[in-house]
Amino acid sequence: MNQKQIYYRQWLAGCQELTGKEKRRLLERFPEPEELFEISRECLDEVLPEKQARLLWGKLREASRQGAASKADGEITGMAFMREQYERLGKQGISFVAYGQEEYPVRLREIPDPPLGIYYKGRLPGMEACVAIIGSRDCSEYGKTVAATLGTYLGERGIPVISGMARGIDGISQQATLEAGGESYGILGCGVDVCYPKSNERLYETLTHRGGILSEYPPGTPPASYHFPPRNRIVSGLSMAVVVVEAAIKSGTSITVSMALEQGRDVFVVPGRITDRLSGGCNSLLKQGAGVYLDPESFLEEIQESYFLQCVTPSPKPKIREPELSKELEVIWNCLDHSPKTAEELQKCMKDPLPIQEITVRVMELVLAGKAKQVSSGHFCRR
Repeated sequence: MNQKQIYYRQWLAGCQELTGKEKRRLLERFPEPEELFEISRECLDEVLPEKQARLLWGKLREASRQGAASKADGEITGMAFMREQYERLGKQGISFVAYGQEEYPVRLREIPDPPLGIYYKGRLPGMEACVAIIGSRDCSEYGKTVAATLGTYLGERGIPVISGMARGIDGISQQATLEAGGESYGILGCGVDVCYPKSNERLYETLTHRGGILSEYPPGTPPASYHFPPRNRIVSGLSMAVVVVEAAIKSGTSITVSMALEQGRDVFVVPGRITDRLSGGCNSLLKQGAGVYLDPESFLEEIQESYFLQCVTPSPKPKIREPELSKELEVIWNCLDHSPKTAEELQKCMKDPLPIQEITVRVMELVLAGKAKQVSSGHFCRR
């Protein structure tokens, strides 16, 4: 693929008025950019529906008009505009890779509807086996713990984590991976120059240095609800396996799972309590035959067997002797789990109930010792 064809594909990737199928049809009919600028409106009507043909015709005329000022010798004005657009990306610290280029991610080439091109900051995932970790934005303490534990485990073993950089399960798993020394890639439903959500700004910046930010949408594209379902096919497409940590019955996670199965990816699900809203989607997937995620060790064993992974074994960390709890604190500790509880709920768990005031004092001692945390006013869980 020559440089002119890359300019052409980058310009076409930014034409959001056209579907992926329509863009591919154009490239099949007009593989060279010069051909596109020489056609008549009638010829364009033969390739695209009337509305899309009209919109593209306007963009072609605008490209010719704007490229006139920077046209090099022998260069057509429309081509000059495409070149300018591509060069502007580099000045913004953004790269673009087109389908057909050697650098285009191998796994994305295999999916039914590969993006025409990918904009990215940082770098692209290589040939390493990647794992997608997805789940609810409004996750529970249980979900946070599972996502962070798995993210850390994979990060320590050199397995990149793919996710959507959303708040909740996505961001927690990615942050844990990075803190463990691993790499991660965030797939956005907006331009790569738009940090969404804003609350994950620190994660966004870290990803650009310790992995990458990727999108099929051109820079400046704001987040929109209809961008996220197509985005999800890239999350699953770049991964060899998808782990669903928490999901309600009807959620965006189910869209990603459907796409993963269509792409032939393995799906693993964290089981949850049947009374929890955020476990409804997970338990439903288990009923349909999804793989069961129980712990990082058995999960990694299973995917190693499937994909013959050569994982990096982390250096052994010196074991730090945990301070022993007093019998009084151990009583409270045994009543705590990863679901937040009030002092009244802890009291009900005890064989010999203590006064509420004494329970509150002791649970705060556990918080100060780093063994518990207060998730909201009067609600505590294990750390």
